[in-house]
Amino acid sequence: MKTEKYQVTGMTCAACQANVTRCVEKLDGVCGVNVNLLSNQMTVSYDETKLDEAAITGAVEKIGYGASPLERAAAQQKDGGFRSEWTRRQQQAQDSQRSMKRRLLWSIVLLVPLMYVAMGPMISLPAPGFLIGTENALISALVQLLLTVPVLFLNRVFYAKGFRSLLHRAPNMDSLVAIGSGASLVYGLFAMFRMAYGFGHGDLELVHEYAHALYFESAAMILTLVTVGKYLEAKSKAKTSDALGKLVDLAPKSATVLRGGEEQVIPAEQVTAGDVLVIRPGEGIPVDGVVTEGHGYVDQAAITGESIPVEKNPGDPVISATINKNGTFRFRASKVGEDTTLAQIIRLVDEAGNSKAPIARLADKVSGIFVPAVIGISVLTAVIWLAAGQDFEFALSNAIAVLVISCPCALGLATPVAIMVGTGKAAEMGILIKSAESLENLHNIDTVVLDKTGTITSGHPSVTDVAVLDPQLSERQFLAEAAAVEHGSEHPLAQAVVEKARQAGVAYPEASSFAMQAGRGVRATVEGREYLAGNLAFLEENSLLSGDSRSAAARREAERLAGEGKTPLLFARDGQLAGIIAVADTIRESSRAAIRRFAEMGLHVVMLTGDNRVTAEAIRRELGIETAISDVLPTEKEAQIRALQEQGHKVAMVGDGINDAPALTRADIGIAIGAGTDIAIESADVVLMKNSLGDVANAIDLSRAVVRNIHMNLFWAFFYNILGIPVAAGALFPAFQIRLSPMIGSAAMSLSSVCVVTNALRLRFFKKKEEPAEADRPAAWQPDPIEQTKENPQEEKGTVLMKKVLKVDGMMCAHCQMHVQKALAAVDGVQEAVVDLEKKEAAVTLAKDVPDQTLMDAVAEAGYTPVSCAVQA
Repeated sequence: MKTEKYQVTGMTCAACQANVTRCVEKLDGVCGVNVNLLSNQMTVSYDETKLDEAAITGAVEKIGYGASPLERAAAQQKDGGFRSEWTRRQQQAQDSQRSMKRRLLWSIVLLVPLMYVAMGPMISLPAPGFLIGTENALISALVQLLLTVPVLFLNRVFYAKGFRSLLHRAPNMDSLVAIGSGASLVYGLFAMFRMAYGFGHGDLELVHEYAHALYFESAAMILTLVTVGKYLEAKSKAKTSDALGKLVDLAPKSATVLRGGEEQVIPAEQVTAGDVLVIRPGEGIPVDGVVTEGHGYVDQAAITGESIPVEKNPGDPVISATINKNGTFRFRASKVGEDTTLAQIIRLVDEAGNSKAPIARLADKVSGIFVPAVIGISVLTAVIWLAAGQDFEFALSNAIAVLVISCPCALGLATPVAIMVGTGKAAEMGILIKSAESLENLHNIDTVVLDKTGTITSGHPSVTDVAVLDPQLSERQFLAEAAAVEHGSEHPLAQAVVEKARQAGVAYPEASSFAMQAGRGVRATVEGREYLAGNLAFLEENSLLSGDSRSAAARREAERLAGEGKTPLLFARDGQLAGIIAVADTIRESSRAAIRRFAEMGLHVVMLTGDNRVTAEAIRRELGIETAISDVLPTEKEAQIRALQEQGHKVAMVGDGINDAPALTRADIGIAIGAGTDIAIESADVVLMKNSLGDVANAIDLSRAVVRNIHMNLFWAFFYNILGIPVAAGALFPAFQIRLSPMIGSAAMSLSSVCVVTNALRLRFFKKKEEPAEADRPAAWQPDPIEQTKENPQEEKGTVLMKKVLKVDGMMCAHCQMHVQKALAAVDGVQEAVVDLEKKEAAVTLAKDVPDQTLMDAVAEAGYTPVSCAVQA
């Protein structure tokens, strides 16, 4: 089975789209066809043993259109890549617009004098004498014909495509225009022959009669007005891909690489995997890679939607099209060209915009019979009026009006323009929607199933509670010694304790005699004291939980914390319980806000987790989730999704897109959250580029807005045709003497398409609901100095501490704040460091006198600019 894209030329309306689709679907071996009117592209899935490219293109050409494999056209580009393909498409669209604009301007230049000659005498406008009066009627007619023929020639494309489609029994909008304007021209020529006959036989009454029955101006006006509409439509359609153009423009055009030990600036397309690139402040990152040395703060907002620059150190990944705000680093390219994250995003957005939503099938079915039906109605209109006793001119005028007011374009554009704008807008928000079908189906979702780890929670354990049991220990001292014990362990829980001490600005000593017992805990010596740390079972095995009151209190506290879904770590010093530190995979603030929002949207929320029932129930209560399903293995998640679907629910599964792949595939909509550079394209229908459940709600809101827009477009497209065709046929004439001239009909047809496209463009102003500040960080992220809980934070073991305040430039975000705080806290003699981002100040509490220059040097080494340092009064 092979799937290939083709560029289709000659399509102008939904009838063309339907004709091409129907033609290719009939070929033996074709399994699926998707024709997109907006991009003039066709995607065909076919059996290579039964069919080949030549047969497909030949079938399309046989019905009057052109087709060529898109890959072949792209391969002809010299530099290749998505930028080249986008440039080619933009150039093609611009050339088409320029050509149409020239055609339109010259048509107007010729139409103005034509209308003056044809209509001027009727409204008493001054005109040359040789054009006035019955005796000059034939001269006037010849002048009109001479002005009309160039307009027809300029717009001959309508006749070429329209009559060719008609001959192939696949009429389209061009056929309607060609028949309508052609009928006007033929009737005008007939009128001229009648006038010549009148002059030759001395019948001036016959000349006078046909002098007012010339339709040359109608023929020219119909073509010009349709061209006006097509030009405005083309300009509007170009705006639908603005988001895609912005994505393409994000990619830097050049890159600085290290080759032969020297820096070279080369085009970004020439970077190869394995190259080492140099990135300085303000520069864009041209390809994906991994930092090898240096550090920086990278603005990833354009790709992931994160508002805060992300710190990058050796070993951290960097993404193409992001911008380095501060610092200098080098990274090794891992994904280049079409494999970069940006290229994948562009491909996803483009494919989604070119795919077809289920709702579009109704328009396709109607379009397939629309043009033949209109031609039939036009002929029937002429026959009925002639049978009713009206003259041929009256019947012909109404028949032509029916042809030119009918607009299959509006029907064909109602869905794809909204889909294109919607998927582009989603990409701007860091939401990648894989297909038009996914975008439409999102609005039907009534149940959201959430994986817990890494989706609701941060996926990184953090300290939530610190309980000191030894009265001889202060909280800061206990935390310092606990961090010293755990520093030698690589376990995520141990690292959480160390990180807590660092965030609190607590300096901890170095442990010795470190030993670890897998699954139980660790032993270490800290400043001459023997420490044991681990779970309840580990301390029981070492007979450290006796029946005294401290042991009983420790058991109760450990059980309470476990009941809240936390993991208690117990610490013993010299055979006595010292305290308990609780660690948990902290819940994102964005998850809290998103779950509340799901409830407001009327969605049923289900949490799937492998945790035990007690832990799952604690999290369910805390977040207000309706249903929590616990003890679920990854292999069982798919069955849970299937069970919900069997109950009649439309289910969206939100997971990490890797171990949740079966469940994501089973769900009506699979949503991969926080995929970053590892986009789960195969299993997920929607990919969120950052770790925020709020984007799930934004995606559903956007889907609802797009579907509303499509419904509105389809309603007005159908309503326009249902109302316009009877009026054009003369349905109001018997009662109200109201008729619709062909010129007004052609203007109305042109404007209907423009209105549909313009309505879809309103989606560009869709705004996502803002998330709470710090939404994308764990609740425990912000430094939480334990010193604040003391009655007198200025006193520590009877020592009066000194405070100094530093002014610091260069801090832009909370990451900078944390970086400066860590640098100052690491200085010997600094008891605590608190950094105020808004004031650009760092307040340090000193246990001993530390020179101002030492503090300022620490800030400078961290990459920021110390301005001043002074003792706080």
